[in-house]
Amino acid sequence: MKDNTILTTDLTDVKLLKRGKVRDIYDLGDALLIVSTDRISCFDVVLPTGIPNKGVVLNRLSVFWFDFTKDIIDNHLITDDVNKFPGQLHPFKKILNGRSMLVKKAEPIPIECVVRGYIAGSAWDEYKNNQTVAGIKLGKGLYKYSRLPEPIFTPSTKEDKGHDINVSYEYIISNFGSEIARRLKDISIKLYNKASDFAEKKGIIIADTKFEFGFFNNDIVLIDEAFTPDSSRFWSKKDYLQDRAPENFDKQFVRDYLEALGWNKTPPAPSLPGYIVNKTAEKYIQILKYILDKAPV
Repeated sequence: MKDNTILTTDLTDVKLLKRGKVRDIYDLGDALLIVSTDRISCFDVVLPTGIPNKGVVLNRLSVFWFDFTKDIIDNHLITDDVNKFPGQLHPFKKILNGRSMLVKKAEPIPIECVVRGYIAGSAWDEYKNNQTVAGIKLGKGLYKYSRLPEPIFTPSTKEDKGHDINVSYEYIISNFGSEIARRLKDISIKLYNKASDFAEKKGIIIADTKFEFGFFNNDIVLIDEAFTPDSSRFWSKKDYLQDRAPENFDKQFVRDYLEALGWNKTPPAPSLPGYIVNKTAEKYIQILKYILDKAPV
């Protein structure tokens, strides 16, 4: 695997609209260019150390899932073929190839639509105290890593800086109306169910995931990314047992390392040692192989 680490992009004379936690977004007038860098964010803080080829993995998986789920909802992807990008981007083909996409200029809805099929992470911390997850009452007898009786919708705010904040379904109704709230929940769960069924046939459990949506031509479309190791928890199905940490193929490996350091989860974040970087890169490539049956990196 070639180390092609890119932490930031600088496309001369192309308007940089936003440098997010992971992606650099450029304004092309009637469309946007999204470049997936190799930055990694944990606990909503960008780490100083990148993960080689991470952006390529995120881009390739998102392109696959956007196509796979377009029967449920349209998405913002126009093309990921750099040869079809506008002429002003052609000088940057080497940087953009494999890690970028041309997308529709949608108006983002500032909600992260989280769907959980299993109990893990912060959801477990809440459940063990009061048998709820995001305020949703669950039955007794669940263990850490248990499969939930059915997937649940647990949204949060979308913050450019600082930590996202868990909110209720009623919060979405209050801020965006009951019809939009209903559609976001319904679409999110349908996306999760379809992708989960596919992934399980590949030997992968999608424990939870999150989506972002936007408005385009007065309709809701899926934006940002879909079912990547940044936005989802991927577990090995073959060794899954509730109450025991399964093998994962996502950034949980980095989270676990940072938790062990006792870091307070506020900037500045600590640097990652080489063995953590290499193992994380390996996990990202592994999930790409599982889902696409190949690793085009």
